[in-house]
Amino acid sequence: CLVRTEPPASCLHHIRSRTALTQPETMRRACWGKSADDAGVTSSETMAPTSSEPKNSRFTQQELPAWRPILTPAWVAGVLFCIGALFIPLGVVCKMASDSVVEVRYRYDNDAACSAGFFPTPKEQLAQMSTNGSGTTCEVTIPVPKEMKAPIFVYYELDNFYQNHRRYVKSRSDTQLAGGTAADDFCSPQLDRNSAGVEGAVISERINPCGLIAWSFFNDTYAIAVDGAPVAIDEKGIAWKSDVEYKFGSYAPSHFNDDPATRGGGTIQGTVQQDEHFIVWMRTAALSTFRKLWGVLRSDIPAGAVVTVQVANRYNTYKFNGAKHVVLSTTSWLGGKNDFLGIAYLTVGALCIALSLVFITLAIYPPRRQGDINELSWNK
Repeated sequence: CLVRTEPPASCLHHIRSRTALTQPETMRRACWGKSADDAGVTSSETMAPTSSEPKNSRFTQQELPAWRPILTPAWVAGVLFCIGALFIPLGVVCKMASDSVVEVRYRYDNDAACSAGFFPTPKEQLAQMSTNGSGTTCEVTIPVPKEMKAPIFVYYELDNFYQNHRRYVKSRSDTQLAGGTAADDFCSPQLDRNSAGVEGAVISERINPCGLIAWSFFNDTYAIAVDGAPVAIDEKGIAWKSDVEYKFGSYAPSHFNDDPATRGGGTIQGTVQQDEHFIVWMRTAALSTFRKLWGVLRSDIPAGAVVTVQVANRYNTYKFNGAKHVVLSTTSWLGGKNDFLGIAYLTVGALCIALSLVFITLAIYPPRRQGDINELSWNK
């Protein structure tokens, strides 16, 4: 047989000793005295295997010049101290900005004046379900401990309301909200409304705007007086400008919460694009406790004043053990009242300062002998 699977043992020493014989064909000739073509070996059998080894360069071997910091105890302690020295003043500034915000809030759904008569019949009171949607009207008073500078933002706050539920978030039709005639199937179960027709026939009517978010539209209203003097609430400009211009069309709603027996929330005033309260509600919240902007007061409220809020308590939060608050708040350059950012900066800054002192202490008592940095591979 002319083709051998391996070179004879007598050739191994010959191959190792002669560096020139490195090519496969040369090795075959040296060992067997025949070329691959003479021996009948195909070209596929004689092809040398390809190598995946990268080109031997400084780039592929990651040997380009680079900055490699040596993490000595003094260097680490210095960096930690600088971070702490930066974060602590930032935390103080953020905390002062949050403390400068004046905020008052009041829960009114459990107030006796607001809850009494919400369920007009014993059956509705037992079921915690208001079917006529009339609700109650009440007045609550909120003392103002500090002066509140305009603009003063009026919010309503809901607790234990999961607008972030997947089924709830998907139940809307953006095409329909923008003014299109088609509605997505995601609106189910609030896609169509059945009503009684002639001779008991059931008529299916398309809800517009459809979906659970729109159907559960918050419909409590507020009127505010300061020391007995009514104050106008600016309810324009509370929604995002992009939402008003591009996401909601100028059309009148149809078959939307106009039946007291089946209503789920409030009705829309005017066209969908004109009712900014509805547009604000349609931007769902990420947490179960959230605030949404109701309006803006353009006049100051002096310290010690008494704010009277007349509430139309219509929205039924009793059936899911929710809570409703009315909130009045000013703002700072950092936004509304939020102590978290300032406390977070102060905590991280203090922790960095403490760790820097620990590193310095460990480096001094007892002192630790450091290695020679010249022995590092990239310094050779």
